[in-house]
Amino acid sequence: MKLRALILALLLSASSTSPTHADVLTSDTTMVLVKTINGTITPKSVRASSDGTVSAHNMMYRHSVTLYDADTMELKATIPDKVDLNALGFPQYSGAYKGAPVEGVYSPDGKYIYVTNYAMYGKGFNHEGHDDCKATNPYDRSFLYRINRESNAIDAAYLVGKVPKVVQVSPDNKWILVSNWCSYDLSVISVESQKVVKTIKIGAYPRGIVIKKDSSLAYVAQMGGTTIHEINLTNFAKRTLTIGLNPRALVLSPDENTIYATLNSSGKVVAYDFTQKKVIHSVKTGKASRSLDISTDGSALFVVNFDSDTVSKIRTSDFAILQSIKVCNEPIGITYEPTMNRTWVACYKGQIKIFDNR
Repeated sequence: MKLRALILALLLSASSTSPTHADVLTSDTTMVLVKTINGTITPKSVRASSDGTVSAHNMMYRHSVTLYDADTMELKATIPDKVDLNALGFPQYSGAYKGAPVEGVYSPDGKYIYVTNYAMYGKGFNHEGHDDCKATNPYDRSFLYRINRESNAIDAAYLVGKVPKVVQVSPDNKWILVSNWCSYDLSVISVESQKVVKTIKIGAYPRGIVIKKDSSLAYVAQMGGTTIHEINLTNFAKRTLTIGLNPRALVLSPDENTIYATLNSSGKVVAYDFTQKKVIHSVKTGKASRSLDISTDGSALFVVNFDSDTVSKIRTSDFAILQSIKVCNEPIGITYEPTMNRTWVACYKGQIKIFDNR
C-alpha cells in the first residue's frame, strides 16, 4: 500500500508540474495541418475574433462573408453581400446592390463585423476600381458594411473611398479607419455619429492598419512607397516612418515597442523598433509576402507568400524562420486564432487551411 501511495504521489506531482497550454510559447510549437475547408468560397482574407469565430471575405467571385466556429472549424453562417442602400440611409441609390468583401474586423465589444468592399455592383456603379490606379482615376467610391453578429445581417453601410482595403476599429470603439487603395487616402468614421468625419491623405496604395491599445496612435502602410504613416487619433497629426519598399501588412508586438511589416516586392518581413527608430530585423520568407499576423504571446509571426505558395512561421526574438510549408496555390490571407491556438490561411482559389500550433 505504501508503494502504491508513493507511485500515486509521484504521478500527481508530475501532472501538476506539466506545462499548460499558456506556459508554452507559440514559437516553441510546430504548425500541423488539421483541416482544409472547401465550399463556395474565394477568401481574400480571414479574420479571427477574440471569442471563437473566424470570418472569411470572399470578394466579388462569391459575394459573401462566411463565418466558422473556431473550435469545430465548421461553417456557422453565410452572409450574402446584397444590400438595399436606400434603406440603409442612401436615398441616391435605388434597387438591390452587391459588394465584394475584401477584409474584415470585429468591433471591440464583439457586436459587429466591419467589412470593406472592393467595388459595388448595381445601378449607378459603372466604373469599378483596379489594382493599378491613380487617385485621379474616375473610379466609383465603395462602401464599408457593418454586420450585426446577433442577426448575421448587414445593418449599416458607410460610403468611403475608391477600392477600400483594410479596416480597423480603435480599441476605445471611437473610430473606424478604412484604407482606400485607389483614393490614396484614409477614411475616418465616427462610431458615435456613424459618419465619415475626416479623410486623410496617405499616398499611393494605402493598405495595412494597426492601432495602439490606448487608441492614441494608428499606423497605415503605404504600399506604393517605403513608409508607414503614424496618425495621432486625438488631433490627426501625421508623420512618416521609413520601413522599406512596398509595406503591405502590419502588426504590433504585445508590448507595442515593435511594429512588424511585410514588404511585398522583396518577399521580406521586417521589425521596426520605436525606441531605436529603425528596422532591427529583416528576413526573406518567399516571393510576394502578403498578409501577416502574430501569436497572442508575441513569440511568433505568421506570413503567407503569395507567389511561393507557402506559409512561414517566424520567431520574433531573432527572426529565425521556424517553418515554411507549401500550403496552397496563391495563399493570400492569414489570421492567428487565439482560443484554439490555430493559424488559418486563406487560399484565393477557394480553400481555407487550418493549422494547429502544437
